[in-house]
Amino acid sequence: MTIPAQVPQVDADEGARLVRDGAFLLDVREPDEWTAGHAPAASHIPLAELPGRAAELPGGVTVVAVCRVGGRSQRAAEYLRAQGVEAVNLAGGMRAWEAAGLDVVSDEGDPGSVI
Repeated sequence: MTIPAQVPQVDADEGARLVRDGAFLLDVREPDEWTAGHAPAASHIPLAELPGRAAELPGGVTVVAVCRVGGRSQRAAEYLRAQGVEAVNLAGGMRAWEAAGLDVVSDEGDPGSVI
C-alpha cells in the first residue's frame, strides 16, 4: 500500500492569494451549505460527487479545496493528488475564510453565512 504524499495546508489569506493568482477554488460542501454562503470565486462539487465530476476541474492549475472546517476538503485534496492534480487544503475551511474577513456570498450574490 502506498501512502499518499502529505497534502499542503494553506490558511485563508494564502488560499485567497492563490485564487487571485489563478488557482481554482473548489467548495466540496453539501448543497445547503453552499447555498447559505460561499466564496465568490468558488465552484461547487460536493465531496461525494467528486470522483464522477473530477473531469470538470481545469487542468494545469492548483486546486484549493475548501469545506466548512477542513476535513472534507482534506479528503478531496488527497483524492485529487492521487489523480495527479496539484491540490491543497484550506485549513479551517469556510469558517476560517469568513473569520479572515474574506467575502462570503449566497447564491443570489447577497452577503452569505457559513453554516
